[in-house]
Amino acid sequence: MELETLTLRIAGGIATVTLVRGAQFNTMNAAFWADLPKAFAVIDADPSVRVVVIGSTGKHFTAGLDLGWAGTTLAAPEADAGRAREAFRRHVLSLQETFSCIDRSRIPVIAAIQGGCIGGGVDLVTACDLRVGTADCYFTVQEVNLAIVADVGTLQRLPHLLPQGLVRELAYTGRRFTAAEAARWGFLNRVEPDHEAAVASANALAAEIAGKSPLAIAGIKSVLNYGRDMTIAQGLDYVATWNAGMLQGTDLATAMQAQAAKVAAEFADLL
Repeated sequence: MELETLTLRIAGGIATVTLVRGAQFNTMNAAFWADLPKAFAVIDADPSVRVVVIGSTGKHFTAGLDLGWAGTTLAAPEADAGRAREAFRRHVLSLQETFSCIDRSRIPVIAAIQGGCIGGGVDLVTACDLRVGTADCYFTVQEVNLAIVADVGTLQRLPHLLPQGLVRELAYTGRRFTAAEAARWGFLNRVEPDHEAAVASANALAAEIAGKSPLAIAGIKSVLNYGRDMTIAQGLDYVATWNAGMLQGTDLATAMQAQAAKVAAEFADLL
C-alpha cells in the first residue's frame, strides 16, 4: 500500500497514523483524501489493532483543505448546471467518507494535536474519540471565512461535543478556539506543554485502552455512536441486544479472574 501524505505504523496493538506534509502545514490535497481511508481499511482489517493515534509533523496539525487543489475540482463553466451540481454533490460525499471512516471504525481513535487545527482539521478531530492537544494549539471553523458552509463533518459532529451556542459562535465567526477554552469545555481530554508531550500523552491513553477487552471496547464505541444518533429508548434497546450477543465470549471470565488475582488481564484479539 502506497501512501503519499501520511505514514502508518502498527506495533503493540496501537496503529499510529502520522501526517507527513509538515512543510506544507499538512494541507489536505488530493492524495490525502484517498490516503486516510486506505490507512483505515488496513487498520480495520488487522485484528491486532486495538487503538489508533493520529498525529502530524511540523508546526501545525493541519491547515485544512488545500485550496489550490480544491479549485481544480469544480466543473468547467460550460458544463450543464444540473450535471455539474450532481457531480459536485458526489464529490462532497466522497470527501465526507474520509472522516466518516474514522467515526465508523470499531477501534477508538485518539488525535494528538499541535499548533493550528484549521477547517478540515476540525472535521478530522471531531470524528475521533479523544483529543489531546498542546497548550498552544487552536481550532478554527475556517469555512465561514471563505464564505463556505462546512460540509465534511464539523457541523454534524461538533454539536455532540460542545454546547449549541458555542458551536454556533465558532461556526458563525470563524474565530480561534484556544486549547485552554477547548479543555474547559471538555473538547480536549488533555492539554500538554508541547508536541512531544502531547504525542506521549496520547500514546499513554492508547496503551491503557489497548489493555482492556477489545470486544468490550468495540461494543462501547458502537453503543455510544448508536446512542448519539438515536433516542434514549433506542440506545437502551441496542445495548441490550449487543450484550445479549457479545457476553457469550470468554472476556468476562478472564477479566473477573484477573481482578480477583490482582493481575493485568490478557485478552485475545478481535477476529
